[in-house]
Amino acid sequence: MSQNITEQFDVVVIGGGPGGSSVATFIAMQGHKVLLLEREAFPRYQIGESLLPATVNGICAMLGVTEELSQARFTYKRGGTYKWGRHPEPWSFTFGPSTMTPGTQAFAYQVERMKFDSILLDNARRKGVDVRQQCTVNGVLDEDGRAVGVTYTDPKGSTRSARARYVVDGSGNQTAVSRKVGERLYSSFFQNVALFTYFEAGQRLPEPNSGNIFCEAFGDGWFWYIPLTPDLTSVGAVVSRDQAEKLKAGPESAMGAFVDSTVVIRELLSRARRITEGPYGQYRIRKDYSYANTRFWGPGMVLIGDAACFIDPIFSSGVHLATYSGLLAARSINTCLRGDISEERSFREFELRYRKEFSNFYQFLVAFYDMDKDLESYYWSARKVLNTEERSNEAFIRIVAGVSSDIEPVFNAAEFFDARAGAGAIFRRAYEGATNPVQAANVDASRFDANAFLGDFRKSITGMLSQARTGARRQTGEKPIFEDGLIPSGDSLSWVEASGAEAPYHAAGV
Repeated sequence: MSQNITEQFDVVVIGGGPGGSSVATFIAMQGHKVLLLEREAFPRYQIGESLLPATVNGICAMLGVTEELSQARFTYKRGGTYKWGRHPEPWSFTFGPSTMTPGTQAFAYQVERMKFDSILLDNARRKGVDVRQQCTVNGVLDEDGRAVGVTYTDPKGSTRSARARYVVDGSGNQTAVSRKVGERLYSSFFQNVALFTYFEAGQRLPEPNSGNIFCEAFGDGWFWYIPLTPDLTSVGAVVSRDQAEKLKAGPESAMGAFVDSTVVIRELLSRARRITEGPYGQYRIRKDYSYANTRFWGPGMVLIGDAACFIDPIFSSGVHLATYSGLLAARSINTCLRGDISEERSFREFELRYRKEFSNFYQFLVAFYDMDKDLESYYWSARKVLNTEERSNEAFIRIVAGVSSDIEPVFNAAEFFDARAGAGAIFRRAYEGATNPVQAANVDASRFDANAFLGDFRKSITGMLSQARTGARRQTGEKPIFEDGLIPSGDSLSWVEASGAEAPYHAAGV
């Protein structure tokens, strides 16, 4: 017979993925008592193997796992390679070097998530987090409209209660508790289905791009091709939900038809064998529908990672958004536990910054999808038709933009979506022939400010990368990025007031 056992913590984190591990560790590093509840037993399978430099050289360095990542011998990723748009040949970009991402930090990894996630979770335990696996959260404890803990079932079947000042939901896109905070709204533009599996003996791109993620557009959608190890490759086809009807013929048949519609992917897989055993030995299907919650936090509770929002995976932003939101949430919770800035202002800073990062990717990807490979194909033509639908999807636009009557807009959503038609042509001209399209000089931003996105993304991680590299405290005099906003503390793990009551706000810092 189960029994109810109650314990007291400062914070309870639901989910042991990169977001949950990160937020738990950053809070525990401030001396707080943190419980992390993970439903499964690690190592466990997870999608999303391609990382960004902000995660590898920023968040992971701050967490203290740089050496472990290096020793894991993950595939070194210099950037990305794409066969996209009407350019007949694949083109590549690199992460740097630049003034924002120095050469030593201008890389990321392709990772087996079973190994990567275990590194972060084990690190959380070493940093003082009480990590409990195979624990299923049943619900959130509520008192007068405020989350005060959770109930969960432990591995022995006993019902337990864990009370806390704050509950963090990092349980992913299938979260069962985010409805306590708000409603999930979906984009009309990004409504895709991904069919993916794993191959051995797949070919690699020519050096120096052998470790890059490769993406190829085709008539029904696009493919990802991620070199996880010298012999293991993650391969997925992303198609519209209408084209997903082809999956009814069976995943093997559908994947074969999709591959035959490509040029480079077909060649890379010409001598490959699909893995049929173990955690990589099956076809998997995921609805990659882009969404955002109406709120990212409520009294006593905060959503991070996919529990809050999800964006199309083409630029590998998933783990970045999860770990970055974990850092932002940790700053707000640490600030509130310290007690010198109000909860409303602390979590407003979290939500505005997280929405800003999400909406930046959203804007960029909408324009990138306009780089159609074949205007006659159903998949790409549908996205032209959706121009009108997207403009009318005002609720979702407001959510991803962070626009309401009482906050500073992140960007002017109406102007952006009205001007989006033809943005693909701008990107096509900007990228064709560019040796490194990420560099500012290679982007024509005459109608859509792609350069602003790329520059802002790099600027947003400058302080974090520098601090992680040197171990130094953040410089004083930093300005808030929102009106009446806050700035990171010297150790970057909480929020503090900006110096000077009339300090202007601007888009810099992280």
